[in-house]
Amino acid sequence: MGYAMIILIVIILGIILCSIKQVEEYERGILFTFGKFSRILNPGWNIVLPIVQSFKKVDVRTIAVDVPEQDAITKDNVSIRINAVIYYNIFDASKAVLAVQNYYYAVGQLAQTTMRNVVGEVTLDELLASREKISEKICKIIDEATDPWGIKVENVELKDIRLPEEMQRVIAKVAEAEREKEAVITKSIGEIEASRNLAEAASTMARTPGALHLRTLATINDISSDQSNTIIFAVPIEVLQAFGTGNISGQDIVNKITNKK
Repeated sequence: MGYAMIILIVIILGIILCSIKQVEEYERGILFTFGKFSRILNPGWNIVLPIVQSFKKVDVRTIAVDVPEQDAITKDNVSIRINAVIYYNIFDASKAVLAVQNYYYAVGQLAQTTMRNVVGEVTLDELLASREKISEKICKIIDEATDPWGIKVENVELKDIRLPEEMQRVIAKVAEAEREKEAVITKSIGEIEASRNLAEAASTMARTPGALHLRTLATINDISSDQSNTIIFAVPIEVLQAFGTGNISGQDIVNKITNKK
């Protein structure tokens, strides 16, 4: 009789030990009794009776899913390849197990379909210029669809947008033309500013006696260090007047030079 009691105690202890199931802090356990959902097991040790009960663990941490590269066609009929990453977490572990067969696979497939549909609603320029806005739209659509599964979509990021080679060349040409246009505009603005400054300088020298003569002397001083053997220099009327030619006009000087020849 004593041996039977010992064996019974050992069996009971073995059943108890086998019934203890540990749930980590970042997990939740879904308990089933006779195949029916009973309750959610919180982190720590929990008793799960063998044969009668079973449980399944669900990770409630944020999950990052890499959406594979997809072929898509934009609203303006440009074929592109696009991929993304989606971040979500489970706020109701029971729904994630009971409402969908494989929530990880289901979320990935839903993200692929939604991404292609949203890209088809925008043009290529809108896709390239408003990537963040489009990501938010994809996130909202997926979040609404996965809410009955107990899943909260936190964010969707478009990782890469690959264009056909011919489209890349076209965009490169457009960008180059845009840069050339900006360069021409900048150069023209600089020429306008330079002409205004030159006009102002000429007006100032015309109003100031001897200013042009001083400028001429400064120019001669600047080119005196040049190694060139021949220098062609236009002598203004003011310089001739400074050397005592009197009030002689430019036409008189031309006539005198012509007569000498």
